[in-house]
Amino acid sequence: MRAVIPTLVATMIAGTAHAEVSLSIPLQTGATSTVITATYSCAGGEPFQVQYVNAGANALALLPIDGEQRIFVNVVSGSGARYASGPYVWWSKGETATLEDELEEGSLKDCVSADLPAAD
Repeated sequence: MRAVIPTLVATMIAGTAHAEVSLSIPLQTGATSTVITATYSCAGGEPFQVQYVNAGANALALLPIDGEQRIFVNVVSGSGARYASGPYVWWSKGETATLEDELEEGSLKDCVSADLPAAD
């Protein structure tokens, strides 16, 4: 019986290593919760969509990076809304935003959205 358990555990781990993983994060929604989608273009590149999710104490931005959807969380900012995901920082204010990979020098891109109003 002892030999069966380690083999079974090893088989389960190996089997799940190649499986697709899906994650669902429940957020408390209320009267002030919002989901806003805006289309941006950075440095003349292809347009892409950003979803802003504001639910209670949670403020998230979902945007594609290198063909992969990434979840950015809101972090402290002196002005505008600053979001981080790993080395990436998405900083938006009104219709403008910047995207930067903080590990790659010279990666800062200026972005603009036609969907959002200008900042005051």
